[in-house]
Amino acid sequence: MRDWWTRRRFLSGAGVSAATVALGARSAESLAAAAEPAPLAGRFLTHASVVRVNQIEVTPAKSIGEDEVADNRPERIRSRREAFARGCPGGSMTWAISWLALHDDRDQYKEARRLLAGYHDKYNDEITFIPGGYFAPMYDTREHNRQTISTALKLVSQMVGGGYRPRCLVAGFLDAENQRLLAADEGIHVCQGQIWSQHGIDNGDGDGGICYPYYPSREHYLKPAQGPADLIDCVCLDGWTCDFLAARREGFQGGFNSRLGVGPIETVGNLGKDAGRKEMMDTTAMHFDTGHARNGFGFVTGIWEVSIGHDEDLAWWLQAVRERWPDTRVMTEGAFGLEWRKHNADNRRLNYRFEEKGTGAPGSEKELEIEWFMNKEFRLGLLRNWKTDSPWMAIDFTRYDLRAEEPKGLQREWSLMNVLNQKGTRPQDKPVRLGQLGADDRRRIFTRYPELRTGA
Repeated sequence: MRDWWTRRRFLSGAGVSAATVALGARSAESLAAAAEPAPLAGRFLTHASVVRVNQIEVTPAKSIGEDEVADNRPERIRSRREAFARGCPGGSMTWAISWLALHDDRDQYKEARRLLAGYHDKYNDEITFIPGGYFAPMYDTREHNRQTISTALKLVSQMVGGGYRPRCLVAGFLDAENQRLLAADEGIHVCQGQIWSQHGIDNGDGDGGICYPYYPSREHYLKPAQGPADLIDCVCLDGWTCDFLAARREGFQGGFNSRLGVGPIETVGNLGKDAGRKEMMDTTAMHFDTGHARNGFGFVTGIWEVSIGHDEDLAWWLQAVRERWPDTRVMTEGAFGLEWRKHNADNRRLNYRFEEKGTGAPGSEKELEIEWFMNKEFRLGLLRNWKTDSPWMAIDFTRYDLRAEEPKGLQREWSLMNVLNQKGTRPQDKPVRLGQLGADDRRRIFTRYPELRTGA
């Protein structure tokens, strides 16, 4: 049996009549394409801070983490907002408040709620709810979670006042049905609903999705919708931008932290200020340099609990990002998700590509190079040693055209794994050359990315 760890514990696609029909079809497609909005462009960064009472409030009546009352004092909340303002003057951020923090009658939480409402009024910050301490589907039923979310959203509206309504939900993990209901019943079309590549760490597993925005399928929250029949009109966002090389690992495999990226626990808290801040910027550059060049836009995101501190690191990171990439738009989760939604009516345009050479941080080996291809039909991860010019090996091939099903009961495993998964937790999860994959898998890959035939 595996030892499950938390981030905190580790720290450290005859005749005239036929031709006419074909011509008409092409004309219709051309008209549709002409009417479609231009692809999203630019660099986008979102930051969310969490205010809570207990470290992991898995249900309204049950908590399994540490008491964090002392670390969620009003002065800590003020410090976080001031740090954000130093790093990004005039910018807006997202605040996610827990169930207990919405209900706590102590003076400090009354003041915390007053502060958050004021931040919306003063800075146009987004105030929303976080259900289940990131792990709502793992610990409570879909129906109970639906009720909790609906009630909490009303309380947030009352707290902020003036007819306020959040534009997103910050959830960590959220099942497909509740993301559907979030849009259908609550009128909210953005959900931070998956934590990309998380497995064997904290209190829930969810590997198998794509790390940039998509519309989820009704079958599974990690599966991009394949067409109108299964599309949920709720943009699903990742919660943490991670170093792709570190994130290929299971938990703390090899003594390395698989969540290494822009989060302060895994970087500054574990590596020290200089090395940690360097890794935060190196991970950001994966998306704002090569990622931006390949995809037309870049997206970097993170959720920092007020209780963890690291406010100076937040201010430093935001300022450094704006200095290096001055066109970066720092916005709320809801604003970014709705911006992507304006440019994408469905998942047809999904064709995200990423490339990284190791940063040299622990778990991000300098001699390794990783490439990711993520689209509506599948995701594909390739790895090689670029110093020795070794052949590319497929470490992940997850097909989204196959039927998927979420767990019916309560369990920590909510991943989507089929052909090959990067975490290596199943017997079949061994790196292979592309040419060793099945004929149907190779056809799908080479049809979309013919350049990968070379060296397969």
